[in-house]
Amino acid sequence: MNRYEEIVKLLQNNKETISFMESCTGGFLSNTLTNIEGSSLVCRFGAVTYSNDYKIKLGVDKQIIDTYTVYSMETAKEMAKAISIFANSTYGVGVTGKLGVPDPANLCGMDNMVYISIYDSHKKTYIEQTMSMQVENRAKQKEEIATLVGFVLLKYLKK
Repeated sequence: MNRYEEIVKLLQNNKETISFMESCTGGFLSNTLTNIEGSSLVCRFGAVTYSNDYKIKLGVDKQIIDTYTVYSMETAKEMAKAISIFANSTYGVGVTGKLGVPDPANLCGMDNMVYISIYDSHKKTYIEQTMSMQVENRAKQKEEIATLVGFVLLKYLKK
């Protein structure tokens, strides 16, 4: 059984649900989860919000984006909470960041950084994870992000 199969089973057993607001992953997380049989019982909603306008329309505070940029943990947290509220789901997952070719000379630290937040609506808490992309292929980067989200979410659900 893979991580996402375990996640679906745990969510089903706990009568919990999950929703996604994805930017840089372009729906890859939603796709990964919905490839699992029974996911329709736990997956409430998935949104690909590449544009800031749609992040804001779904509940992300424009002031957060303006203050911290769309490529920040603050925005990922807003995305996670906003999608959980919008879809009335137990968990909301927000993912934002920049994918591309790794640049070791990058001095600002923002390129190739991904910000992941999982919001637990029952406990009103966040799980935060930042990752630096080390591979050049965007498809592989999305797979790495999905692997990390699966690992973090499964660890949290097993508590």
